Amino acid sequence: MKYGLIGEKLGHSFSKEIHALLADYTYELTELTPEETDDLMQRKDFSAINVTIPYKERVMPFLDRISENAEKIGSVNTIVNKNGTLYGYNTDILGMKALICRHTESFTGKNVLILGGDGGTARTAYAAAAELGAKNIYRVSRTPREGFIDYQTALQTDANVIINTTPVGMFPKTDAMPIDPAAFKNISLVIDAIYNPLRTPLVLAAQKAGIAAEGGLYMLAAQAVYACRLFTGKEFNNEVFQKIYAKIRAEKENIVLIGMPGCGKTTVGKMLAERLHRPFIDVDAEIVAEGGREISEIFAADGEEEFRRAESRMIKKIAEYARGAVIATGGGAVLRGENTEALKKDGRIYFIDRAAELLLPTADRPLANSVQSIKKRFEERYGIYCESADVHIISDNDAEHTAKQIEEDFLS
Repeated sequence: MKYGLIGEKLGHSFSKEIHALLADYTYELTELTPEETDDLMQRKDFSAINVTIPYKERVMPFLDRISENAEKIGSVNTIVNKNGTLYGYNTDILGMKALICRHTESFTGKNVLILGGDGGTARTAYAAAAELGAKNIYRVSRTPREGFIDYQTALQTDANVIINTTPVGMFPKTDAMPIDPAAFKNISLVIDAIYNPLRTPLVLAAQKAGIAAEGGLYMLAAQAVYACRLFTGKEFNNEVFQKIYAKIRAEKENIVLIGMPGCGKTTVGKMLAERLHRPFIDVDAEIVAEGGREISEIFAADGEEEFRRAESRMIKKIAEYARGAVIATGGGAVLRGENTEALKKDGRIYFIDRAAELLLPTADRPLANSVQSIKKRFEERYGIYCESADVHIISDNDAEHTAKQIEEDFLS
């Protein structure tokens, strides 16, 4: 390995794709044990590497030179081998600050909660908050000790910002949330260092409460740009960085289509999948394939409630592993909030809003098989569609026009 990333578990990492966009070297993901990490550092058998959990502190005794900010933070995530001399840097703090500054220029006068004990990323967040002028910084750990408060005490603080550096909510265990942002009165910003999924339950809960929130993909992309500059000496302007971030986000994010039966989700979805070279997933078709029965048969034999349970199980399954796909949902998928939350973790949700009079009833849609039932469902669900969607698409034209609107928004 000449260039790459070392860590204990790297199945969630996007770093390889990002570095492939930045330079022409081969960037490898290498999972190592602690002993193997020590051996690599002693052999110095690499040109430049990134380091992630849990080795950001472990590698430091092997380094010949450590940058000032890495020394201060006590954590190294970038190592460059210059003729046998190992130089250690921390580009995480630059990435963290870049992410925060997308939402605010400073933390002056603000109280910041940092979730995550005394790990390398937590110390990076602390340093970033301090440099941005935070009034008070509270470090939160499951076990209170000197310099740390526990989560119950954290709920009693007058916090304005939450920065999560724990792995709670990270793939593949994406249902957990370290703390409820809605429990605070004055939170204005939530930052989560996790980037897989793109939106953790913490980020989604904050957004639902009207709080600005973002996951760690922007931080990952920014720190990778800074690391690549150290690897190669190459400078990158802001325009290049923004394009790289937008590209990697688009590659990982799903396009999710919601709306009434007959609004064109399947037709539009197939068009988008073909145009963008993405896999297409039809939730209803997956339910039929798994159970061996048509949707109308499931409704007739088991009732709507059983179908909704099967639908939720399928959506959770798809949402956990689909990346960069186009997903068409059933008309009633939004009736369960758990479905919307699952799809939002890695998806941008588009409501295809087609006027009720343009929707045609068909026998294979049990709850929309007549003009009267379509009108009733439309009135019942319209507000839920609007609330669930990230983007509202008026679709009174043909499917090609609707697909083009979604494509332009998604790639903007």
